[in-house]
Amino acid sequence: MSASPHSPDHSAVAVPWLPLLTLVSAFALSQAFRSVSAMMAAGLQQDFGLSTQALGFFAATFAFSFGLSQFVIGVALDFYGLRRTWMCTFPLVILGALASAMAPNYAVLVLGQALIGIGCSPAFVVCALFIAKRFPADRFAAVSGVAMGMGGLGLVLTGTPLAWLIHITSWRMGFAVLAGLACISWLLVHWQLREGLTDAQPRPATLGQALRGFGALFLLPQTWGILALAMVNYASFLTLRGLWLGPLLMTRHGMSLVQTGNIALAISVLSLFTPALFGHFDPGSAQRRKWIVYAVLAMAAVFVLMAFFPLDWVDVGGMVAVAVLCGAGILQYANVRASYSAEMSGRAMSVFTMAMFLGVAVVQSLSGLAASWSQTLGQDPFAGVLVCVAMLLVLGALAFRLLPLARTD
Repeated sequence: MSASPHSPDHSAVAVPWLPLLTLVSAFALSQAFRSVSAMMAAGLQQDFGLSTQALGFFAATFAFSFGLSQFVIGVALDFYGLRRTWMCTFPLVILGALASAMAPNYAVLVLGQALIGIGCSPAFVVCALFIAKRFPADRFAAVSGVAMGMGGLGLVLTGTPLAWLIHITSWRMGFAVLAGLACISWLLVHWQLREGLTDAQPRPATLGQALRGFGALFLLPQTWGILALAMVNYASFLTLRGLWLGPLLMTRHGMSLVQTGNIALAISVLSLFTPALFGHFDPGSAQRRKWIVYAVLAMAAVFVLMAFFPLDWVDVGGMVAVAVLCGAGILQYANVRASYSAEMSGRAMSVFTMAMFLGVAVVQSLSGLAASWSQTLGQDPFAGVLVCVAMLLVLGALAFRLLPLARTD
């Protein structure tokens, strides 16, 4: 008999923190690989003569391969389990990092990024499913919030430490060191992770059934609202932090690159802790959806304020507020955990993660169009960006709130 999606797993007799920490180490490395291009850009352009467009394609390859891999990862997690899926996938990270470190040309460099993206694709999904299977349901949000925050240390790794390493050696050594860390992480997970409780949970009898089960996910009433919000919430933060923060502060307010970098660093560090904060105060299934909607609408309001009140303290304070409110995204993972049965959890988490990362590409593209349109009308391009993101957040929140929930009959 399959477990209820709302019932805690009382068969877990020990708190498996050590296996979880080894999985978090892999998630931290996926965060590092995701943000490594900023530190390596100058060296790559110098060695391969890359244009800014080619450099952008190099950086985007990771996210593209990461997002598209989620479909296969979801099927594999449900059919093969956590351990086998992760152990067979993560070596692609090592292979891709080594290929990048020794790349003789741009094509091999891009291939390396694609391998890294595929290899990293199950990193946080496996963490989330491990927590869902080995911790009580009422602790899911709190524990996964801590895991997400700790995984964010990978962003810190690709800041000053990696910059210093590349400065005294080269970008190739940066990839080589990350490949070595990935080897250590793989060995630690191989040593600690056991399938354990997941063996007792129902799995598809054949791979064909697993594929059909993946399609069945989209027939459930709750899926579309969950995906609509997933595509805009995390993407709004990354669109601000990763694309428009620098141009906005330097163009609107005349800040220097150093000042802009300091603000970006502060926001990045803050974003490490907010998921754990929201996870700790998770209100439970009865109120969780309301909290999610309120947080998203509050984020939309912040973007509107930044659009129409272009003051330096409003923009900086707004960026801080967005970094805090984005931490409520961990409640969306808890909502996914509670919205599907145990046998569907792998594919549900994977589809949710896929929507998040494909949403980044969609929101960033639309924000660029909004900036161009505003400039054509003689308006502030950043106001167009901020209003565009706010509108997408409101639409995502409305879809999440108004589309049907899971059937209870």
